[in-house]
Amino acid sequence: MEAIICASKPSLFLSKPSPWKPRIPVLHPTPAHKLNRPLSTYRPHANAKGFASTPSTVGKDSRSKKSNKNNDDDDDEIPQAVFQRIIVRILVSVGLPMATGLALLNVFGLIKEQHLWDVPQWLPFLTTFITFGASTLGIAYGTLSTSWDEEKKGSFLGLEEAQKNWIEMWKEEDESQRQ
Repeated sequence: MEAIICASKPSLFLSKPSPWKPRIPVLHPTPAHKLNRPLSTYRPHANAKGFASTPSTVGKDSRSKKSNKNNDDDDDEIPQAVFQRIIVRILVSVGLPMATGLALLNVFGLIKEQHLWDVPQWLPFLTTFITFGASTLGIAYGTLSTSWDEEKKGSFLGLEEAQKNWIEMWKEEDESQRQ
């Protein structure tokens, strides 16, 4: 009953500013009729760059269309078999460390709850840091350790493929910077 009574009380509004210097600027609401500009100027602009319903063709000619086609041809599509292998490797290399980290947190919680061992606070923090960090690195490793050749499966851990793909990736980066 007291909560209902308190809810009906108006909130406190101070008309005078605090005598102390405020650290955060205080913004007082101003009524719409006191604004200098009419309200019609405050309408949102729905056609922001990149979100227009129709693509803009201003300034484009046949030469730019030809150059775009050449750039699209330079980008190779990933074959479906390679893409599926990459996805599986990423899921495994991200999922295993993540599951291990969550399992260790539960184990440390049970050990402390059962009063078997007073687990120091730095141990769950360290294991979480290591396992979740390994999980974030798993995205890059899952991509690089996959054989990018459609016919070749690759090794179980993919260390050879990771070394080869790492060099290939940086070679393409160096070539793109030279051009």
